[in-house]
Amino acid sequence: MSLDGLRVAITGAARDTGRLLAEAFAQHRAQVFLSARDLSAAERVADAISRQGPGRAAAFRCDLAVPDSVRVFAAALAERTDHLDVLVNNGAPYLDGDDLGDVSDDEIEGAVAAGGTGTMLVTKHLLPLLRASARPDIVNMISACGEVGHRRSGAHPAFYAAKHAHAGFAQILSYRLRPAGIRVISLFPPDFVQEGTRQAGHDLTARSVVDCVLFAVGQPRDCFIREFHFEQVRQPHP
Repeated sequence: MSLDGLRVAITGAARDTGRLLAEAFAQHRAQVFLSARDLSAAERVADAISRQGPGRAAAFRCDLAVPDSVRVFAAALAERTDHLDVLVNNGAPYLDGDDLGDVSDDEIEGAVAAGGTGTMLVTKHLLPLLRASARPDIVNMISACGEVGHRRSGAHPAFYAAKHAHAGFAQILSYRLRPAGIRVISLFPPDFVQEGTRQAGHDLTARSVVDCVLFAVGQPRDCFIREFHFEQVRQPHP
């Protein structure tokens, strides 16, 4: 698998799985453009990646819940590169809660705006850079919460709604962009842990999810892996 020299944009990359994705691509010598709502947090991650190498990283601010922020991010990225090989739609706030009243109206609005509308807008505005690539991929970090009938997570209903929006968007995008050679790859992991034992009987780890992304992106261009679905080991949410 050679990812050397790929230009990769990752949203929500200042912590957790987004940060692991940025580090993993950089370890394979990719040039990473990472974004987050908190620019200073993104800059700390980018600096650490660039110091460690072998790939390099640059940081941008992007609040997916604010359309103007998405457009500014896309314009800034277009000033840095004439093409983009991989877009990883990772950014989306997680909300916990069984009842609609468990979170505020603003939190519901932000979750749906970022996970749904924001993901669509960042893809729209970065699509010209992807079309300029010889091997473009769009990777969607969705969630099992975006699967029809899924009810095993303790996530808030607004998170379920945002992930269903993301899943529907990715599905039609895959069909419509495939003739142009743009692969649309979606992952539907269940609730998983950032660190843990990577063995049968244990919860899925973020590292295993990241490895699936690298595997799919590293495949030859005749291989369109549309979706990853995972068996869930964790007991169902009561």
